[in-house]
Amino acid sequence: MGLTSMAVLLLAIAAAVALFALTIWLWPRLGKKTVGSVMGRFGMLLATQLTLFAAIGLWANQSFGFFASWADLFGLEKGQGVVQDHSQGSKPVQVVGIQQVKGHGSVPSIAGKVEKVNIRGSESKIASPAYVYLPPEYFQPEYANKTFPASVVLTGYPGTAEALIKGLHYPQEAQKLAKAKKMQPTILVMMRPTVAPPRDTECIDIPGGPQTETFFTKDLRKALSEQYRIGLKAANWGVIGDSTGGYCALKFAMRHPDSYGAAAALSGYYDAKQDATTGSLFGGSKQLEKENDLMWRLKNKPLPPVSLLVTSSKQGEDNYDDTKKFIAAAAHHPTRVSSMILEVGGHNFNTWRREIPGTLQWIGGRLSA
Repeated sequence: MGLTSMAVLLLAIAAAVALFALTIWLWPRLGKKTVGSVMGRFGMLLATQLTLFAAIGLWANQSFGFFASWADLFGLEKGQGVVQDHSQGSKPVQVVGIQQVKGHGSVPSIAGKVEKVNIRGSESKIASPAYVYLPPEYFQPEYANKTFPASVVLTGYPGTAEALIKGLHYPQEAQKLAKAKKMQPTILVMMRPTVAPPRDTECIDIPGGPQTETFFTKDLRKALSEQYRIGLKAANWGVIGDSTGGYCALKFAMRHPDSYGAAAALSGYYDAKQDATTGSLFGGSKQLEKENDLMWRLKNKPLPPVSLLVTSSKQGEDNYDDTKKFIAAAAHHPTRVSSMILEVGGHNFNTWRREIPGTLQWIGGRLSA
């Protein structure tokens, strides 16, 4: 059973409840002051605490997608590296795996398909894995000569791209909405913003470091447009992200309106956070720091001709006040701002699952094929 399976979580919860009940039942019998009784009480308490922490840890991992497998959890994952072929003529996109869209069969023209790819950036010199969802229409004869809109979908930090499929169900939601004619068929490029793991680059071109912004705004779009039937205009491309990915999404559209025409931030924030996971992001440049502060940009730079969606919750989200300020500052021509504000919702998968259907419909209505 996998780390993220519901069976493992339910088993851990059952074990915690059973041990708690057993401890209550046996406690009177272990009430003596003998060494055996003391060790028995210690053992029962320790076992109960361990199973309780295990259950909480498994639940948190399912909610936030920190680790994708047992090997990933214990640092034994061997498939993290991306091999780059630097010889002339090597493809910028290499398909390394294929999987079905869960619950929708195996025929691509009916169920669509998810391809695992490695993307190599010619300008940024960054290589990163991604999952590309191709909708059923991509394989249908009547669409054979048509291009499709595409949206990059980003996790938070650290996050795993698999969580976008298994935890947030982006392909399933996109397919359901397209089938109901609530969203046009759209290609989804699912990945994490951490393209130089384990460092959190906050999607910045770091002086002397990873050129993450260049990868996402130039390399990725060019490479995927050559591999799939996607246009290269900003109107063909959108970007969605949660948490750190939300900040990145807004920044890509605001700083590069010629690359992305629409961006949606689920529980996003509005400036780059520096901590132990990021290291120095700006190389001592105060100007670069300002350039990556979205509120500063709204006050000091011309507003970009893009569509932006921000989400928050009145209760449970730390970004609610900042989101209201962002909306007020950005809601002026030519920028178009929309919002989705929940009454209650935390910074977690459950909240984002409630926001994803509306977000996909919104972005699908702002992209062109």
